[in-house]
Amino acid sequence: MWALDFIRRPERYKGENMSSIYLPHLELEKKAIMRLKTFEPQSEAYYGCYSGGKDSDCIKILAALAGVNVDWEHNLTTVDAPETVQYIKSQKDVHISMPKKTMWQLIPDKLMPPTRLARYCCSELKEKGGMGRVKIIGVRWAESNNRANNNGVAKIIGKPKTVQKMASDLDADFTLTVKGGVVLNTDNDISRRMVEQCYRTTSTMVNPIVEWEDSDVWSFLNYYGCKSNPLYECGYKRIGCIGCPMAGKSRYVEFERYPKYKQNYIKAFDRMIVRLKEKQLHRKIQWQSGEEVFKWWMEEDPNQLSLFDAEV
Repeated sequence: MWALDFIRRPERYKGENMSSIYLPHLELEKKAIMRLKTFEPQSEAYYGCYSGGKDSDCIKILAALAGVNVDWEHNLTTVDAPETVQYIKSQKDVHISMPKKTMWQLIPDKLMPPTRLARYCCSELKEKGGMGRVKIIGVRWAESNNRANNNGVAKIIGKPKTVQKMASDLDADFTLTVKGGVVLNTDNDISRRMVEQCYRTTSTMVNPIVEWEDSDVWSFLNYYGCKSNPLYECGYKRIGCIGCPMAGKSRYVEFERYPKYKQNYIKAFDRMIVRLKEKQLHRKIQWQSGEEVFKWWMEEDPNQLSLFDAEV
């Protein structure tokens, strides 16, 4: 269908009247497009966070339909599936940024594996870039309770007292995250002004599809002819980093499909143990090899971090 080409090469359709292919009865779509127009920065393009998953494809199409300017960026994590990397490379308007350190370097540097409670990998590999810009992200409440509790139509993370005072002075409808961020719950004029005033000195994110369900996303993508990442056709429900602690038991399936990644983790854990010994931080931890660390890491112990608290 034309829409898949539209996603990959939107410059070919610049100036086209999109109303002929727009579904006016889809309220979610209309609302998302209006949000993107409402919060669009006046002096520069949006910073579009593109992961290569279905939600990223969704916001990418919506941004094109809204006619807003976006610089699409993907932060390569070095633990993305090969299929995901190839799919992202097929998006000609997406710029791929390399990290300063790979996952295999971060693990020995941090002296611990990434865990559910210590996801340093996200901040180091996925969330870099876009400071002082308004970011478009594909976060949805349906993905997890944590995202439902900590995200709204827009989210501003900066100096907590300053941002909260500004929100209160404007009488904005907002809630607070556990880390002091301000979540704007509506897309009215007050919220627009709040984003406009804050984005240069904070991390500001717009979530155009925050209330969409999985079925809404797939209906939307199917209509526009986008099959998204080929891993979905292989039965994958989520597209993310291989070995992510948040993925639960699906990690076993991932490592069966990608055994090289398992070996890379084990080698990184081996180097981590060497670093712990060098710093004399290994005495309460009886691991002798990266293989032992890997087995412990895969057991999904909810108290994983506690083993490291006294050491690091």
